[in-house]
Amino acid sequence: MRAIWFITFLTALSFSALATELTPDQQVAKTQGLVFYNQFKTTLAIPKLRIAADAGDQEAQYYLGEAIVRKSKYMTSEASAAYEASALQGNIYSMVRLSWNKNDLCVAMNNCPAGQKKPGEWRKIALEAAEQESSEGKAEAMYLMFRLTRDDKWLKKSAESGYAFAQYYLGTGYRDGKGFFLLPSSRSDLVEQLMKASAEGGYPPGMMAYVELLAAKKDYEAVRFWYQKAAESGYTEAVFGYGSYLAKNPSEIGFPYDPVKSYAIISTLLELDGGGGVKEFAKDLQAEIAPKLTSEQIAQATKMSVEWKKTHPPLSYFPDKL
Repeated sequence: MRAIWFITFLTALSFSALATELTPDQQVAKTQGLVFYNQFKTTLAIPKLRIAADAGDQEAQYYLGEAIVRKSKYMTSEASAAYEASALQGNIYSMVRLSWNKNDLCVAMNNCPAGQKKPGEWRKIALEAAEQESSEGKAEAMYLMFRLTRDDKWLKKSAESGYAFAQYYLGTGYRDGKGFFLLPSSRSDLVEQLMKASAEGGYPPGMMAYVELLAAKKDYEAVRFWYQKAAESGYTEAVFGYGSYLAKNPSEIGFPYDPVKSYAIISTLLELDGGGGVKEFAKDLQAEIAPKLTSEQIAQATKMSVEWKKTHPPLSYFPDKL
């Protein structure tokens, strides 16, 4: 019976997935919405994501739900509808969100509209979908199995299969005392191995976690490499840190003194007015650097800042997806 029910669900997915191609304008709106979302500019993100979500894009539907919940602090009917539309197109993240929605009023009162799936039903669907993708070797699906089951074996499998976020997540847990190790060195060695893998897998928070470990070992050449790489990925924490070190003479970790470039890089952070607190720190640092520069150097830094934005990914806090 369970197999028949899941096949029926997959059939529904195949039909719902037909109308998801976006026009160029819709794609631009989606991209802008995701940038705003990752910069905590939630109010700006919602209308942009709604354009692509209304066109049937399942990723935009998921992030629309996320943005609405972030802004409202609870699951609204629009957020629930966005998650459901996304889930019906096979988005497992949306299925997981719906499976966690046990505080919905209609769920609590057991009077949801006919045909609306309950959290327990969404959990079964999510497990089926994640299990199927995991069996195909998809590391991200293994991480989702961990979130659904809370069984650490899935987190370890995901990390071993190369999912950079799972490597970071697992490494953070071990770093903070999770698990049993006979020797402290065994714990620290595994944490370093996981953070290095996450960094090499392209996950910027993993890069910065690896930087901390390298700094403790005074491997400053590697620290500079990963710090700069994380900054060039657009990770706000790394951008601020990189810009800060360039303004120091001497720099504790060996970055060359370059106040013009520092001013330019720090200037890029001034657009982060949606939250996170980085803008205030950037303004304070910029005010410290400015007296050391001539008007010509500030003009040069302004041009350099524009060029940096053109040649690097948009700034992002890289919030967790779940």
